[in-house]
Formats: sequence, structure tokens, C-alpha cells
Amino acid sequence: MRRTVRGIPAVHGIAAPHPAHRSRAALGALTAAGTLLALLLPTGSAGAATPQHSHRSPAPQTTSGAFWTADRMRAAAPLDLAAPAKKATTTAVPRSAPLKVAPTLPELPKVPAASLLPQTLPQAGGPWTGGGAVTKTTGRVFFTYQGRTASCSGDAVTSSNKSTVITAGHCVKLGGAWHTNWVFVPGYHDGEAPYGKWPAAKTLSTPQWTASEDINYDVGAAVVAPLDGKKLTDVVGGQGLSFNSGYSKAMYAFGFPAAAPYDGSKLIYCSGTTIKDPLFSTDHGLACNMTGGSSGGPWFTTFDEKTGTGLQSSVNSFGYQFWPNTMFGPYFGDDAKNLYTTAQSS
Repeated sequence: MRRTVRGIPAVHGIAAPHPAHRSRAALGALTAAGTLLALLLPTGSAGAATPQHSHRSPAPQTTSGAFWTADRMRAAAPLDLAAPAKKATTTAVPRSAPLKVAPTLPELPKVPAASLLPQTLPQAGGPWTGGGAVTKTTGRVFFTYQGRTASCSGDAVTSSNKSTVITAGHCVKLGGAWHTNWVFVPGYHDGEAPYGKWPAAKTLSTPQWTASEDINYDVGAAVVAPLDGKKLTDVVGGQGLSFNSGYSKAMYAFGFPAAAPYDGSKLIYCSGTTIKDPLFSTDHGLACNMTGGSSGGPWFTTFDEKTGTGLQSSVNSFGYQFWPNTMFGPYFGDDAKNLYTTAQSS
């Protein structure tokens, strides 16, 4: 059996990608919120789709909750990034240029990477047993990617349209193509959808992620359609948000990791004080061993364990293979705020 990062088995019959101009050794083997996305990107897929420059999906989503049966949800493969991109840029990818599905990185420093990393991040987290609002607002995200059923995580937030979900950018668009059959299942548990399956009317992302899949802006959103005549946050409630709130914060991260040792059936959390990524991104870093499928799950500041409420300030995004048990999430600055404003007014 072929193997990939952190000892997670590869998916049979799906080749891993080969990022342009960098060997896996030179890349330092980066993974995403746990990892399995590389397994879902076939070799030679770069350039297969024309990049879309609009920050929202070009056509309305048309999926039905009936498509996502319990068995299909359980079988959905966790989707994650192959590698972070270079230094942030807002330059759009020319329409005539080939699309890089697996962005490349600068060469690693000439000193051992481990010597650059903080050595004191404590491990924290596990199944969330505290109850509260987070058990209803956080859920799994399911969609179709390159003909395969896949999964991420997401969070219902307070919004003027009462229908906004925040997730990771790569959980709405990847490789130049917007995902289809997109649905949000709040409070998911082992194939069950206690609060319904909410199909997206439209999906959106930051301009930087849409144009060039810049890891620093890996934030996405969905506006879900009403279900049985009701709107999302009228049913499950919504979490608040915080933007430009700084680094080195006490945070809680939540998600539904579906790659070993997890199976996507339970809500998992991590908590601790964040750091700023000292390597290739401007992201927050947090001690966490969540794996593939947790991408897009919310990070909260000022989180209250008793009520399960907080202010969302990031999402699960990626991890470095050579830096185990550490998750990274994008800084929620003005671009994330603008995305939220656009989504809630849609």
C-alpha cells in the first residue's frame, strides 16, 4: 500500500501529484489540515480546468440533500491541500497560464527545519464532550471534487441572511474548479444529520484564493438555501466573528477529521495559545493532531466552554509534515472580513 504524510494510507488507484519545479524532499513534504488532498490530485491534473477570477462560484449550486445518503457521507474522502503557496500575492493568474493544482514553495532553509521550530507547543485536544452551541453550529461539509465525493468542515455564523457558512477556501474551490453538490451538515454524527442537510445556493472565496490559491487567504464561504421553509441560523444558531484580532491568542479549533486515526464521525477540538508561522505563511499555528477532513473547521477566540460560543477568527487550513501535531489557519484580516460581508449580503 502506498503511504503519505503522517503515516496515513493512500487511496488505492489514485496517484499523488508532483508539484512543478520542486522535489518532495525540497518541499519539506507539506500537508494540509491533516493531509489526504495530495491523494486526490491525479498527476497531470494541473491545467485541466480554466481558473475562474470571480470570487464566487460561477453558477448556482443545484445539489439536493437527498444525494448525500448516510453511506455516501461516511464514504466521502477527506479533502486537503497538497502544499502551501509562496509568499502572499494578489496577482491574478492569467487565463492563458496553466493552473498549478499543487502550488510550489521556496527552497527550505539550509539549516534543519526542526531547528527553526518552537519546541514548547503542548499537545491538546480530543473529542469534544462539552456540549453547547458549537455542537450545532459546527458541521461537516460534503461536495463533489473531480468526480469524487469529498469532505471538509464548516461553521454557521451570525449573518444578515441567516444562511452563511464559513469554511476553508479549498473546501469550495480547488485547481481552478468550484466544487459541486456542496452541502453543509451541522451537528453531523456518524452518518446522521440531526439538523438537516443544507445545500449551498452559492459558494465564495477570497480574491487571492480564487485567483491563485494563495494559502494565506485560504478562506471560503457558502450561502445555503432555506430548508423546509427555515433558514440555517434560525435552526442551529450562529457564532460571532472577529477580524484583525492579532497573533499569540488563546484559541479553540474544531473540526471533523476523517483521516486516521479519526473517522469523521465525531466533533474533535484542540486548544492552546497560537503562534505566528515562522516559515512560509502568515498563518496562526496551534498544537493540534486533527487530520484530513478537518479543513474549514472554525477557530475561536474568547471561547466559552460552558456555552460553546466564541468569536471565529480562523479555520483549519494546513500542516507541515516535518512539524507534526501542529495545525495552521489563515489570519482573518480585511479580506476575510470582506468575504463575510459579501456572503451575508447575498
